[in-house]
Amino acid sequence: MNKNLLPLTLGGLGIGITEFVMMGLLPDIAKDLDVTIPQAGYLISAYALGVVIGAPLLIMIAGKYPPKKILIALMVMFTVFNAFSAFAPSFDTLFLARLLSGLPHGAFFGVGSVVASRIAEKGKAAQAVSLMFMGLTIANIVGVPLGTYIGHNFSWRISFAVVVFVGLVTLLSLKLWLPALEATKNRNLKEELSFFKKREAWIIILMISIGTGGLFTWYSYIAPLMTEVAGFSPNAVTYILMLAGFGMLVGNYIGGILADKFSPAKASAALLITMVITLVIVHFVSFSQPLALIMTFITGAVSFALAAPIQMLMIQSAKGSEMLAASASQASFNIGNALGAFFGGLPLVYGFGYTSPAYVGAAMALIGALFAFWLIKRNPSKVVGEDDKELKEKYVAMH
Repeated sequence: MNKNLLPLTLGGLGIGITEFVMMGLLPDIAKDLDVTIPQAGYLISAYALGVVIGAPLLIMIAGKYPPKKILIALMVMFTVFNAFSAFAPSFDTLFLARLLSGLPHGAFFGVGSVVASRIAEKGKAAQAVSLMFMGLTIANIVGVPLGTYIGHNFSWRISFAVVVFVGLVTLLSLKLWLPALEATKNRNLKEELSFFKKREAWIIILMISIGTGGLFTWYSYIAPLMTEVAGFSPNAVTYILMLAGFGMLVGNYIGGILADKFSPAKASAALLITMVITLVIVHFVSFSQPLALIMTFITGAVSFALAAPIQMLMIQSAKGSEMLAASASQASFNIGNALGAFFGGLPLVYGFGYTSPAYVGAAMALIGALFAFWLIKRNPSKVVGEDDKELKEKYVAMH
């Protein structure tokens, strides 16, 4: 791995742990703070809300500074607020801490994506971005299971202390290894915000918000799917999640290659269609343990292969507003998280089985794919990125 990209991967690791470990810690937090598990679930929503608020807001405030300084400031916020989570004395203060912890999430990935694309080798910008998102996949393989184990057997507060440690290591690596790139010259916030006046911008946002929701209809209810339908023991769920994490790791790498070889929009459309097919298969084969495990790996791979293409699509479609647009894609991803969990749960509320969320996810992924095809049809040369090298060279020259 390029040493210059390692700080971004470490940042992704810390962010991935703090975002996803909460799912496994809910029973422990609920018991310790004397709230119900559904009430504890609001902590997940608080973090997602923080991401949606912080992603564009922090970029607008800090966008005029050099990227290295922005990333260091964001990681300081991340570390401090997660320390606040570890010491929160009550549910209300933990809710506030989780909201604040989510603020730097989208901005870090937004700025990090642009930095990764700028320091990448020619023709490998999307692969460089995928290396940053690799931290999220490693979090699902190692960090989240470890944090869940610590929370169950010792204290959920120690799990957040682990996140703080990762944040401190990331800060050190940012200081030592991240290149000191120049700030955006002649920055004009009004011009940057004009990106959101483009129809293409909202097509991409809708594509991400709805399409990636397909992942979360499946992932939010994977535990009951595997225990109630496939027949695995509850103790096996941790290992199944690790298998999904391995799939995400592989898919993330493949997604970066696809986006560089073809184009971000074409890669996104193809992967969303593949997600539709994958989720329909999940619905039909989850009664078989071997097939359920195979599809867990494949679904994780297909879902996370989207990370780099959609991020590069935002960057390439937002000339002059790259950081703001890239952070907006992270906000959209978290909207997809919330929508997927909500819509995926509706058939369960009305008495359908645990395979039914997969159908909802397939429908959401299909809608996302339709938006991707609409985008390709509207502006095949500018947005689809048929000449990614030229776009990147122009961007580097601007900065």
